[in-house]
Amino acid sequence: MAPLILDLKKSEDARDAIHYAVEALAAGKVVALPTETVYGIAANGLIESAVRKLAQLRRPEELFHLPFAVKSGDDALDFAPDMSLLARRLARRCWPGPLTLVLPGPHRDSVVRRLSRTVQELTTAGGALGLRVPFHPVTQQVLRLSAGPTVMTSAKLDPHRSATTAAEVVAAAGNSVDLILDDGPCRFSQPSTVVKIDADKLQILRSGVLDEQTLKTMSNLNILLVCTGNTCRSPMAEGLLKKRIADACGCDPNQLDRSGISVTSAGVAAMPGARASSQAVETMRGYAVDLGTHSSQPVTERLVQNADLILTMTEGHRQALLAQFPTAVNRTYTVARGSGDISDPIGLPVEFYQRCAEQIDEHLKWWLGNHPLLKSAGPDGNLGG
Repeated sequence: MAPLILDLKKSEDARDAIHYAVEALAAGKVVALPTETVYGIAANGLIESAVRKLAQLRRPEELFHLPFAVKSGDDALDFAPDMSLLARRLARRCWPGPLTLVLPGPHRDSVVRRLSRTVQELTTAGGALGLRVPFHPVTQQVLRLSAGPTVMTSAKLDPHRSATTAAEVVAAAGNSVDLILDDGPCRFSQPSTVVKIDADKLQILRSGVLDEQTLKTMSNLNILLVCTGNTCRSPMAEGLLKKRIADACGCDPNQLDRSGISVTSAGVAAMPGARASSQAVETMRGYAVDLGTHSSQPVTERLVQNADLILTMTEGHRQALLAQFPTAVNRTYTVARGSGDISDPIGLPVEFYQRCAEQIDEHLKWWLGNHPLLKSAGPDGNLGG
């Protein structure tokens, strides 16, 4: 029987199609869903016959096991509780989006262990586990409303081309698919990038939307310093931290990105484009740090999402940031570690800036010598020196 095709673009309300897809998956049917890359073909991981049917759609030349489509990065921890720091970093920065992570697994506490032996074999071939969070509103709703894990692979037309339209899904899978949610051509019309993560090592298994340079940038250790206006304290902290890390790594502070470390600053009430105060610029010259080109920026969701460690100048800054971005609570601290605030020297003589810089620098030395992420960032494994 030919698959039922529901055209989302002709529907006044996508909710009917979403619920139809959820019901079809629950009934053990195979459903094609749009994503930002290519069309995925999904099955309910709790129903062995559906996953077997999905496996039969894989082409002989495909080397990867059947991956899971998960709702979010947090949901991924149910599948891989022992995700490495690098894997968590990429998940936080790239999901939802065109990245499939291949992780060691499954862990003994993984939800995959609760599936049938056959489903486990089909989804964890070679002792690896594939996870993806698609970036498509309809497919995300289907995943959120579906009971149990969803196994999803792409519909292949040939070894080098996946289906990017509903018509191509029919050409690739024919009557093996029961339902297709048609949302027209996929946004990128190329597959997700498949990356294997083993501890702190990254290997691209399949090229896709995200290129190697983008993945390298996304893999960087990212530190964010936060104050109010991003013209005094946080720019000085950024410059001091960059200088110390660069000295330990033996590179120029402007080339830290090449060493896998990014340091930036922002303000909870900053206006974009303001220069560092003249007193801050003068003070930093004494540390061989140039703030002459600094341009202020406000704290944004993207900056917070990308940061592995956020250091605020005061407890007030920390509370203001967490009120807006509560999920960053486990990555956000005051630079003085709860022992007091870094006072704002704005409008005061340069000697107050110098004392402020000395105070910040002393606290940064502690972070460099004691925080696990920073201790392991230098070539000698300790940046505190």
